[in-house]
Amino acid sequence: MIQPQIEAKLVDTFAPVYLKVINESYMHNVPPGSESHFKVVIVSAQFEGQRLITRHRAVNQCLADELANHIHALAIHTYTESEWQQQLNAPASPQCHGGSTLDK
Repeated sequence: MIQPQIEAKLVDTFAPVYLKVINESYMHNVPPGSESHFKVVIVSAQFEGQRLITRHRAVNQCLADELANHIHALAIHTYTESEWQQQLNAPASPQCHGGSTLDK
């Protein structure tokens, strides 16, 4: 139920020419069917002239409620149209190795 919310908010806020929201929860130690870890790949004209940190802050602000209440982790990949035409693929997310650095 969270993934469609994420998609709708990002579409409304950024009018992307390309958007992919991927539930990567299966890569982590969470119960099957969880929606806690996501990867967002978004291409928008609104990112033109913006630094990467500004783009990421905008996405975080757009999804503030979901991040505060539902999402544990969010990988964000933002591109302008010209950047995306050169890239055409977002980096793969690493597999979770489980546990925490605090678990010692």
